[in-house]
Amino acid sequence: MSDSNTRTRTRASEQTEEQSEGLACPECGGAVIADDEHGETVCQSCGLVVEEDSVDRGPEWRAFDSKEKDEKSRVGAPTTNMMHDKGLSTNIDWRDKDAYGNALGAKQRKKMQRLRKWNERFRTRDSKERNLKQALGEIDRMASALGLPENVRETASVIYRRALDEDLLPGRSIEGVSTASVYAAARQAGVPRSLDEITDVSRVEKSEIARTYRYVVRELGLEVQPADPESYVPRFASSLDLSEESERRARQLLQNAKEKGVHSGKSPVGLAAAAVYAAALLTNEKTTQAAVSEVADISEVTIRNRYHELLEAEQDLPVA
Repeated sequence: MSDSNTRTRTRASEQTEEQSEGLACPECGGAVIADDEHGETVCQSCGLVVEEDSVDRGPEWRAFDSKEKDEKSRVGAPTTNMMHDKGLSTNIDWRDKDAYGNALGAKQRKKMQRLRKWNERFRTRDSKERNLKQALGEIDRMASALGLPENVRETASVIYRRALDEDLLPGRSIEGVSTASVYAAARQAGVPRSLDEITDVSRVEKSEIARTYRYVVRELGLEVQPADPESYVPRFASSLDLSEESERRARQLLQNAKEKGVHSGKSPVGLAAAAVYAAALLTNEKTTQAAVSEVADISEVTIRNRYHELLEAEQDLPVA
């Protein structure tokens, strides 16, 4: 049973219960209860049927497992900002088969091909909708390549829609604004990706991404906190197959660096990579600067420099 049908049944049941609470048995004055299974309202004390044939507002079918519920449910997917029409239009399946899985004849195949073509034209009737369709496709592609969750894709889609509504696109490429939206959404959700990682999956240059990102954030008034080096640690540690102890030690090194002010003006990705490398050595786990460099997409020289700064900050801290 779908969530919508479940909610409908629950509301109907609550309404029936509320109505029955206000009733009293005309025979003995006892309390009455609603029997949803039989559609009756019955006295608890004497068993008198006070009302019968009540309306069942739930679905007319029954299901006994989740697969059967999904098959029988006729409720469509929820609306989403990740589609240019918010998922409210009709999709014609690309497979040339009927409802029973049988292949269509040549005449029917030609007919379906024409219908698909016209359906696609009606779905994107003007330039704004075509722009949105292309941009949301780009956002979905980049988010998939970066392994970002669905909530980040939804947020990026909303940011792009706002930029389009506020006329921020003239003079800027669709790909550039799409990439900036993904970058901003990932940082807002606390799962940031470095500018280099974003550039690797984007179709535009790093300088254009940075410039467009600053423009979009400023014009839309987005609240984006500076990237926290600690937010990169779980991903780096997971990619290097390090233990929870190493991850915890890396976080501790970064917290110590913040207390000493070492992090100021430094790349959060570089600090996180160096912390992960240092933590692995301190917990006797084998990893190399080259491996960390490949995972974090940052040079070994940067890792070495930040590594020494983190250890110095650790040694300079007063013992409690």
